[in-house]
Amino acid sequence: MMDSWRPNPKAPPFVPRRSCEGRRDGTPGGNSAYHRHLPQLLPRGRRLAKLLQGGLMLVLVATIAINISFIVEKTRQLKAPITTTGSDGDGGGAGVGRRNNLRLQESPPKTLTVDVVSSQNRVAVTVDGATIVEEGEETKGRGIHVVVLHQASGAVMAQRVFDTYSPHEDEAMTLFLNMVSPGRILVLAIKDEGTFQMKGGGHDALRRLGSTHAHELGWRDMWALVSAKGGRMYAEQLSHSPDFNTWGAPVMLRAEVPLVPLEESECGWTDTDEHRRRSEFCSHIEGYGSVCSCTDPAPLAFTTDPLLNNQVHDVPVAIIASNRPHYLYRSLRSLLAAPGVNPEMITVFIDGYYEEPLAVTKLFGLRGIQHTPLGVRNARIAQHYKASLTATFNIFPAARYAIILEEDLDVSPDFFSYFSQTLRLLEEDPTVYCVSAWNDQGYEHTSTDPALLYRVETMPGLGWILKRSLYKDELEPKWPTPEKMWDWDMWMRLGEVRRGRECIVPDVSRTYHFGSSGLNMNSYFQDTYFKKHSFNTLPYVELRDLDSLKKDAYEELITDMLRRGTVLDHSQNPCEENFVPDTTGHTYLLFIQMDHHKDYSTWLQVAKCLRIWDLDGRGYHHGLWRLNIKSNPLLIVGVPFSQYSTFKPTDLKPLFMEVPDKEKDKTKVKEKNLVHR
Repeated sequence: MMDSWRPNPKAPPFVPRRSCEGRRDGTPGGNSAYHRHLPQLLPRGRRLAKLLQGGLMLVLVATIAINISFIVEKTRQLKAPITTTGSDGDGGGAGVGRRNNLRLQESPPKTLTVDVVSSQNRVAVTVDGATIVEEGEETKGRGIHVVVLHQASGAVMAQRVFDTYSPHEDEAMTLFLNMVSPGRILVLAIKDEGTFQMKGGGHDALRRLGSTHAHELGWRDMWALVSAKGGRMYAEQLSHSPDFNTWGAPVMLRAEVPLVPLEESECGWTDTDEHRRRSEFCSHIEGYGSVCSCTDPAPLAFTTDPLLNNQVHDVPVAIIASNRPHYLYRSLRSLLAAPGVNPEMITVFIDGYYEEPLAVTKLFGLRGIQHTPLGVRNARIAQHYKASLTATFNIFPAARYAIILEEDLDVSPDFFSYFSQTLRLLEEDPTVYCVSAWNDQGYEHTSTDPALLYRVETMPGLGWILKRSLYKDELEPKWPTPEKMWDWDMWMRLGEVRRGRECIVPDVSRTYHFGSSGLNMNSYFQDTYFKKHSFNTLPYVELRDLDSLKKDAYEELITDMLRRGTVLDHSQNPCEENFVPDTTGHTYLLFIQMDHHKDYSTWLQVAKCLRIWDLDGRGYHHGLWRLNIKSNPLLIVGVPFSQYSTFKPTDLKPLFMEVPDKEKDKTKVKEKNLVHR
């Protein structure tokens, strides 16, 4: 019978009837009994899953409730005013986090605990247990370390190292300490040696901070000080060196420094855009003197005379910077005070994510761009230049030129006027490689005419204008890669890169190199090769005979000078003071031995006598150097290499000066240490 059964498609589905008053079988009380026995009916795995789901839901609800409560409480604390208690200057601080990973204080402390270590091989500063300075490498950090803390919050506002074993570093330290605002907390400590070049001014600066041992500091002594600028000296410790060959015992100093109420550390400047920038800067950066003065703050905006027919008003200015913020500050003040400046066209490019250089840039309301360093040492500088030049032309796609400066250069009052007048030479003469504001051989005693210009084969840099087409078509595609330890400017001087073109330079430079610290710079080289460079201070100079700088006209000019010139007495030593006569306006000629384009032996000795750049051959035109000595043009011709050798009298033997043996080793050391300026 089952074989003949077929389902009825029209039949309704079977749904069991349920009654709230009985079981499925109709017996009374069935619903409650049904739920009572449900757990027994479910499989064990499903019961466990139900329990876990319920537990997780409870945990989630509790977590949300705790987070909401925490957020509400923190919001209330941040909005609540900070109250101060205590006496004798003790009080609540600003309640903000200190740099260098200092912890955020929920309840600002009344005092800071400052620990300082001063020893031969290590210097360290910690504040409330947070490390601010830790220098333990044997070859780094020699000298006096200075840390500046905010007197209300304890925030680190500045950190410097002054190698007072070297010349002039005591002067730099004194200047910095003088620029720190009154009331700031100063922490000082010596690592290794800090007094060899410390003169009276440096000792006096320490004494003004309250030091009682400043004038006792001697060779290899260890010393630490914690003091408030213009106020109380909190702690000081000195450990004398027992003898010349031994360092003093390590100093371990602890000081409890009371904080002051925040309002006592603030200035009441008026609410302007300039003062808002000033307030932001001065609240976390120190060491800039009158910029942060409460009573007489230095201006951040400059009113300059308009530059008539300004051809470079819309030319971008790229400032190549690293982590030398005080240099950058000085350079920007100089640049912004020059007539013809257009701040909207200025960009500061910072090699690395350093806070203070960017803060200095923003202080003046300028554009600052930071990027990740690529390469090491000189290769890193080269990559920084490339990135900056590329970015400049990307930011200003319509710009046909760019002016390039460095952070350690002052500019003359006629800086923009100089470029405005010479810009056309880049367009009218294809043999012009660049126009530079710097003369490698322009010293106070070798250059006197600010209206005079030269052509030279070597690209000087240090303030120059670059043509976009040259960079994009030739330089950028071939720029040295990061693994090549090349100097960018030396590469630009290579014959295959320069391709016979020359740069225009002034007799008197329009930039001044003041930086005495850097990768390839120290105070010795600054004093020897840069300090006495000539620098124009006139506000406007009309440049003379610009058309004579074009290739053919310049050859005629040089040829005419050689024809008219008077040959100097070659039997005299060029080191003698009267080698060039005491006349004015007379052209003199000197012929020196130069066998090929790399033979600078005699030239470097002559340069040494003349007290100009003597580390390599630069600043020449076809083997001819052009100087202005005692207001007399002096042409020095390398024979037989120079094309101008034909002007040498046939019976005259070129001057030959051999490098003394004792000078050979010194020259090698100099050239090794100064690969780049």
